[in-house]
Amino acid sequence: MGLACGHFGRGIAPSGASRGTREAIDLRDGGKALRGMDVQRALTSVQDSIAPALLGHNATDQAGIDATILALDPSPLKDVLGGNATVATSMAVLHAAAAAARKPLWRHIADHYGQTPTLPLPEIQIFGGGAHAGRRVDIQDFMVMVPGAKTFDEVMEVTSEVYFAAGAIMKQKGRLAGVADEGGWWPIFDSNEEALETLTLAIEKVGEKPGDRVVISLDVAASEFCTDGRYRLALEDRDMGADGLIDLLGTWIDSYPIASIEDPVSEDDPAGMAKFTRRFGARVQIIGDDYLVTNAKLVTEAAAQKACNAVLIKVNQAGTITEGVDAFKAANAAGYRSVVSARSGETEDVTISHLATGLGAGQLKVGSFTRSERMAKWNECLRIQDTLGRDAFVGGAPLANTWWGRKNNGEQR
Repeated sequence: MGLACGHFGRGIAPSGASRGTREAIDLRDGGKALRGMDVQRALTSVQDSIAPALLGHNATDQAGIDATILALDPSPLKDVLGGNATVATSMAVLHAAAAAARKPLWRHIADHYGQTPTLPLPEIQIFGGGAHAGRRVDIQDFMVMVPGAKTFDEVMEVTSEVYFAAGAIMKQKGRLAGVADEGGWWPIFDSNEEALETLTLAIEKVGEKPGDRVVISLDVAASEFCTDGRYRLALEDRDMGADGLIDLLGTWIDSYPIASIEDPVSEDDPAGMAKFTRRFGARVQIIGDDYLVTNAKLVTEAAAQKACNAVLIKVNQAGTITEGVDAFKAANAAGYRSVVSARSGETEDVTISHLATGLGAGQLKVGSFTRSERMAKWNECLRIQDTLGRDAFVGGAPLANTWWGRKNNGEQR
């Protein structure tokens, strides 16, 4: 994206293997070329429709830019232009505006939206599962968070130790089969709970007390193994309804240092999500991903139903920066926490590192501790920390009044 003043911006659209049915379409060409994954149609949308419509617009008017893009494609899922075309353009404009203002992107975002920038708490995958690892285990992501850390780089150091300890344990047991889509270990387990046992053991192996400085986070991605209201745990040859799955997750919450759970039931089960939130919302963070698809209207509706207490923010899920920020604002209005997130089909684009920081979202989910497209985002946060300062990290003492602080201080045990 080029501006009249000579400044430029670039955005690269990611894609997701696990997708909510209500998120923006990732427009692909189909056919034989590049296994049907070519994006010439999306590029044509940018060149022939979006670019001409944006000529003469002020790049600092992000809302106006995105409204112009949306006017070209009124379809709910952006299946005319393609969500990959709209989000890449929207991100490119954001970068160009920051360049023209001679500001780091995170600072431009903070100033533009009137937010206080903070370095986010990472959520980092140790084991991949579900659609990210050939469904070798049913649960999609087994992750760690280090809310007890005082700086961003301390999180990276502790996570590195846990990650490689987990790999060593699996190798010793003959359970290691490589790495999954997002860089976490591709496991060979006999049950989903064995992954939790192994992850807890890895935390202990590096000298940490599970549930103290280091906690576990799960992305259940329950929609991926739900059919007609029944949940099929293929690894364990088990079939259950929503109540059975909620009870199972409850036993895990009681038995392991789990502080966050994403999509615990299917996206089309608002009653189940509300029930899960009533039972466990005071104890753990409950994130809506496929359930909320970065949609401000859905976040507001979920809040009215008292379902979830946090939302995943994926700008490509919405289709534009403005829609992603609107979902973030709706989360704030509802008293929900926000987790800015990458996708399984990621790129080297680091926009989300700046978005999480500039909005002061508090949390960032990128995938694992390996693969260059993941490390690019973690490393960008480290570079931002060099400018913003280590005290801007949300971990440690500043979390005293949040979900982690209350749990750690014994109020929710």
